Order: sequence, then structure tokens, then C-alpha cells
Amino acid sequence: MARGRTDAKELARLLDAVAQPVYVLDEEQAIAFCNQACLDWLGCTAEAIHGQRCVYGPSAEGAKEPVAAGLCPPPGALRGQEMEGVVGATLADGRLTRRRARFVPLRGEGELSPALMVLVDSAEWTEPDGQPSPACPSEAAQLHERLRRFRHQRAGQYRLDRFVGDSPAIRRVRSQIELAAGSRASVVIIGPPGSGRQHAAQTIHYAAAESTGPLVPLACTVLAADLIASTLAAIASQRFPQEVSGHGTLLLNDVDQLAPESQAEVARVLAGKRFPLRVVATAREGLIDLARQDKYREDLASALSTLVIRLPSLAERRADIPHLAQLFVEEANVRSGKQIAGLSAEALDRLDAYPWPGNVDELSRVIDEAHRAAEGVEIVVGDLPQPIHLAHAAAVHPRRPEETIVLEHFLARIERELLVRALERAKGNKTKAAKLLGMTRPRLYRRLVQFGLEEPQT
Repeated sequence: MARGRTDAKELARLLDAVAQPVYVLDEEQAIAFCNQACLDWLGCTAEAIHGQRCVYGPSAEGAKEPVAAGLCPPPGALRGQEMEGVVGATLADGRLTRRRARFVPLRGEGELSPALMVLVDSAEWTEPDGQPSPACPSEAAQLHERLRRFRHQRAGQYRLDRFVGDSPAIRRVRSQIELAAGSRASVVIIGPPGSGRQHAAQTIHYAAAESTGPLVPLACTVLAADLIASTLAAIASQRFPQEVSGHGTLLLNDVDQLAPESQAEVARVLAGKRFPLRVVATAREGLIDLARQDKYREDLASALSTLVIRLPSLAERRADIPHLAQLFVEEANVRSGKQIAGLSAEALDRLDAYPWPGNVDELSRVIDEAHRAAEGVEIVVGDLPQPIHLAHAAAVHPRRPEETIVLEHFLARIERELLVRALERAKGNKTKAAKLLGMTRPRLYRRLVQFGLEEPQT
């Protein structure tokens, strides 16, 4: 054991003399050593970073430093593969530093044996525009890097993780959320179930310049009119501290489902003077449109709809599915001990073909299930849950459309065929054909005329 400690100290001394940043992870993915060049690059002390666990995903809640997540190797390296990638961190001045690195698995004997050494380039790394990077060879690695850059640029300030992506629809939503976060105007967030309405509302509240006030949610589909009225009256009469007053939010979930009597109570309270909370509402349908159809109070619809944010369904933003799937994979990495790099190209194709009736929430559940099932570095097609496979099979082998049988038309075709066969057996003799069919000659004639087999006599 003493010999092992001596060797470890000698190795640390030698690595400290190296000008290239180097750090070492132990077998539990915790940072066991950083040489002086690495500490200088990150702008931190050894005491501040040693022992932090690296996770391939966003920083876990309560982590001492967000730097550990940025230093995490790709999951393939954690399984013993020597490979290249990109590591980095957010520095004290807010800059995002990224550098290429080589991950070298270390095999040794004894409990102090490190699991992985990371050799970091001395120069900063810039992602090439529009071209796959040698440092991020797989699609999952490229999505991971783009997601990290997005968090640094946008999500950190506005908590916009769930609205990651490059589609025009989601870029518009991000801009609208940022606008709403900087305002005290009432907001209604419209979108189908599972599209992230409540998450958008919470984002607006917590991303506000001063979010010291409370967030008070009310479930409009559950609470009775008298309970809603008493709750709002209590809020209206409450005196908040000076530092909190004016910075809280009343969240009316599913406000379009309010009963008429509840609409009247809400409209009355909100119309009163000095209501202390800003109002954010969620709905499946636009309140102004409902009011035009006489399905909603016009004054309440107008009061709640100062700002309107429409969330698209996931089917309307299919280009964002790879980014969202990578986000959910990395969030699952944080929650569990298993580290997954992302999804294979074939698995992403299978997700793209799925209709997503449950929108983003359904995608989150699918990725969680696939993450639990995955045994390799990536989630592959076989790891995806059964509904994805059933939808794919239905698309590959669609059902033949069932032909509607109209009884009258069907019987008419049969009768015409019998008339033709009777005339053929009777060699054109209508009296004989009528006997074969068990009908009179005049009736046979009328049927022949009806089916266009005989010209009517003039």
C-alpha cells in the first residue's frame, strides 16, 4: 500500500511539471487529480475541484462547481475506450472555455489506481461551422456539444432547456419568453397537452429580473368556483413584504377550462385595484378566439391576453427532436449512475417517424424508458419502447383500406349478371329467359331496359 502511495505522489509530481493541462478521474468518475496547468486553465484551486463527480449532462442540483460536468469524458471513454473529445468549463468571468482532449484509460492494481487520464490541448477549440468536427466524430457527441453551448448562451439565464432547438417555431417561442420575462404584463401560454405550457410559465416567473415573489399555481379544471374566489380574495388582501410585492406570479393552469361562474369571479378579482401578483395563464385554445365564439368572457380573455405565446406541437418542430432527445438522455445521466452518450442515427430516425401525440412530455418518457433499457454507450433502436416499434410497423405495413359495400349496388350487379346469363342460355329468346328466371316476360323486359340491356320501345 505504501508503495502505491509513493507511486501516486511521484506521478502527481511529474504531471505538475507538464505544461499541458492534465487531470485524472477515479473509478467513480470523480476528479482525483488536476495538474497546475489544468488548475490555471480552469481558474480554480485543487480543493475546489477535487472529489467532484463528472456527469455527461447538465450539472446536478447542489453541485459545488458546474465545472465538473464540463470535464466529463464521453461515455465510451468511461467504458475503457481510448478516444478524443471536447472538454471545458464556464470561467469565473462568464466565458465558456472549450478544448480538445484525449481520454486515456488507466489500468492499475489497488484501490488508489486511477481509472482515466485526460490530456487537454493547450489551445482553445472552436467548433467548425456546418462541418462535422474530428473532436466530435459521432452525431451524439455533436449534439452534446451544441447543447452545452446552448445552455451557456441562453438556458443559464432564462432556464430555456426544454425549448432547445433550431426550428423557426421554437426560436420564436424563446424570444417571446425572454420578452415576457422582462415584463409584468399578463401572459397566456397556448399549446397542446405535453407541449411544455407549465414549464414555460415557470420559466417566465423565475427568469424575471426580480423573481423574489411567490409562484402561486391554481388548477382551473379541479377547483370549484367558490374555492377559486376565496383563494384570489385572500391573495388580493394579503400584504407582501416590500422586497416581494409586485414580483410574484399567479399561475392559472388550463384557464380556458374555467366554468362560467368561475370566469366571473376571476374577472371581478383581477379587475380590482392593486392585485399584488402578475398573472400568467396556460390554455389549450386562444382565449380571444373562444370569446369571439361566445364560449368565454370577453373582458377576462382580454385581461389575460396582453401577451400571447403559442407553443407548437412536437410534430410541428420535428427538426428539434434530436436536440430534445439528447437533453433528456443527459438529464437521465444525472439522475442515474448510468452514462449514455446519446442515440444512434437509426434510433433518431425512428423517433422522427413517430407522430408524438403526447408531444415533448411523451418524448421525455420514451427517452427515460430507453435509457433504462440501454446496455451500450448509445441508445439503439432495440432500446426504444414498444409504442415506437408498433408505430413503425404500422407505417411500413399499412392496412388496406376497407371497401364499403353498398347493398343495393351489390345486388344490382348480381341481378344484371343473372339477366345476361339467362339470355345467353335462351339464345336471346326473352320468353324462355323469363321462364328460367321465374318471372313474366313483361317484367323481364322492364328489368332489361332498366339495366341498359334493351332499348325501350317508342
